[in-house]
Amino acid sequence: MKRILATAAAAATALGLMAAPAEAASPVQIYRVYFDSPGKDTRSNKSLNGEWVQLYNRTTKTRQLKGVKLRDKTGYTYTFGWFQLKGRKSVYVHTGRGSNNATHRYWGRKAYVWNNTGDTAYLLYPNGKRADSCSWTSKGSSKYC
Repeated sequence: MKRILATAAAAATALGLMAAPAEAASPVQIYRVYFDSPGKDTRSNKSLNGEWVQLYNRTTKTRQLKGVKLRDKTGYTYTFGWFQLKGRKSVYVHTGRGSNNATHRYWGRKAYVWNNTGDTAYLLYPNGKRADSCSWTSKGSSKYC
């Protein structure tokens, strides 16, 4: 009987009828994207920094983000240098210029990244594999992921 069940399970797996184990969720995830900065899009540094992505470490363990990338559909990419995100803490990645610290990082761009009409933010491991993503349409000015 065990042999018959094992053979049936193997056949079902080969045919794709049994679900594969779910991938583990990334410890650091995209929590919110503020894609439409307040006011008119003037490309001022203040307006550029009103556009940001909030990443959240959902574990209690500090995570090293060196080499982790934040990218949009077009391919604009922010790459973290040496940076540790403490457990249960957030970091905001702003589009414009500023002084990096433990909770705010700055891309240094002089143009907007996130499209107000819809876009996708991708969080990528240093090896290029997707850790998380978040998509939105033109509704509102931000998206909780």
